[in-house]
Formats: sequence, C-alpha cells, structure tokens
Amino acid sequence: MFAVVRIAGKQVRVSKGLRLRVPKLAVEAGSKCRFAEVLLISNEGEIRVGDPLIEGAAVETTVLAHVRGEKVEIFKMRRRKNYRRHNGHRQYYTEVQVEDIILPN
Repeated sequence: MFAVVRIAGKQVRVSKGLRLRVPKLAVEAGSKCRFAEVLLISNEGEIRVGDPLIEGAAVETTVLAHVRGEKVEIFKMRRRKNYRRHNGHRQYYTEVQVEDIILPN
C-alpha cells in the first residue's frame, strides 16, 4: 500500500514505515503530524485517484528531527576579470516517519 501526498507544496510517495525528509515544518520533534492532502492511494492493486484530493484520506506521521542537508557551494568566476564570488547554502529539512495511511470510508 502506498499513497501520494502533498507536503509543503511537493508531491511525495509514501508507504507505512518509510522515513523521509520534507521541507521544514513548524512542528516540534517527537510530535505527531497529519497530512490530509492525499492525491492517490494504491491498496492491493486498487488505485484511487482524487479530483484533486481524496476526501477522508490522510497520512499519519511522527516528526523525528529537524536537520540540515548537504552544503551546496555556489562559485561564480569570470576569467581574466578578477571576478570571483563564493557562497554556500544548507537547506533545512524535517525528518518524518510514516506511521499509518488512513483510508476513506
């Protein structure tokens, strides 16, 4: 069984027990989080597609931690012009674990 869920504007395929990183959420670590924007559910070969969402379906998750991703280095240079710019960025993520996929009635 799996579902496609919209989390913070991104579509993510989830299944029970999956650990994934999503864009940072304003939720404390260790708490439960529920995502109700379910776009698709596949259950034992039966596929239900929402229009655009499936009413009554949800995904229950537990927030494990707030982490930062790998560093992305930005380096700009124009040869022979004495122009160099060096910058870096680390994106914030929330690590969640999928506990249950709630099916509609």
